[in-house]
Amino acid sequence: MGVRYLSTQRDERHIKKTGEKLEYSTAFELRVSLTQGNSGRTPIVYKLIKVLLLFSLPLVAIGWLSSHSSSHSAEQTQSKVATYKSEDYVGSEACKDCHEDQFKAFSHTSHAQLVKISSWDKKVTGCESCHGPGKAHSEEGDPKKIISFKNKSSKEISETCLGCHAGKEEHNNFRRGEHWRNDIGCTDCHSTHSQPSGRQLAASNVFVSRANAQKPGFSDLKLLKNSEPQLCLSCHGETKHQFNLPFHHKVLEGAMKCSDCHNPHGGFELKQTRLATGADAACIKCHADKQGPFVYEHAPVKTDGCIACHTPHGSSNPRLLITSRVAQLCLTCHSTAHGVGADEPAGPQHNLNAQYANCTNCHIKIHGSRTSPVFFR
Repeated sequence: MGVRYLSTQRDERHIKKTGEKLEYSTAFELRVSLTQGNSGRTPIVYKLIKVLLLFSLPLVAIGWLSSHSSSHSAEQTQSKVATYKSEDYVGSEACKDCHEDQFKAFSHTSHAQLVKISSWDKKVTGCESCHGPGKAHSEEGDPKKIISFKNKSSKEISETCLGCHAGKEEHNNFRRGEHWRNDIGCTDCHSTHSQPSGRQLAASNVFVSRANAQKPGFSDLKLLKNSEPQLCLSCHGETKHQFNLPFHHKVLEGAMKCSDCHNPHGGFELKQTRLATGADAACIKCHADKQGPFVYEHAPVKTDGCIACHTPHGSSNPRLLITSRVAQLCLTCHSTAHGVGADEPAGPQHNLNAQYANCTNCHIKIHGSRTSPVFFR
């Protein structure tokens, strides 16, 4: 009869006392071989049972506690849902008697218009969709009888919003985004009660688009508290000066906005850039001719992306390049001075005088070419 159990130490005293034959495997597994007629058989069995009980009891206790807590939380959730009956809801009109200013502001928002949409028929809309049933609160006036967000954390507030706004690509990754990790919630950027105020004036008489068809500091899009660039720059001040450089993307002018390239609600890409087919999706959405595929690819474009040569927000150099001279940028890779890098330019045609120093005068298809291996055309 043989008995096996695991151990990482050899018990010399046990060997001397029982006289059993012990064998060790390379995996530190201790095999106890009991011989027929050994008088120490019963004590060994009892010891094994004792060891098994000592190891199993904590596991049973942990399993019981976890199941008890989960069932308790489930009971709390079920009891909470059970208390929310249809007769406990009184409608948003009942809120108007005491909260007139908030009701007027809310009535102009897109949330207030849900009652007119057929897909929201027989669903809770209006104030009670976020604050819960208001019958007890309206009858007694007790602030504890209604859900208030004054003392809730940003994550708790965001969870309430995601109850309706989750399920679409725009918001699905909010919990893995930088805003969520840094305790920036929905109401830090959006206002559920606010209404458009002031007169809408276009920021440009030459080119009016959805991005600039409103005054700076004013927004009626997506219930934002402020115009999108001003709202983003209130936290991301490190990028504001880049949009004031001589060459920059026209964000402050209103020709484009931050969310054209970034998804503020999270994503899988670096800096929460928009996800699309191919690399540098945020760039190729506008610069589609640089995407390819090409017969002759320029390696840095595929490996490092656009930021290998360009700064996305703004630069002191034309075409948002990271260096002032094109040749200087090219030679950061195309130089064998240190025994590494791409092929070094050679031959009489590579005259580095000022009038010839711009490599793209000849290598015009520097992002990739379908005909020339050296990107001539």
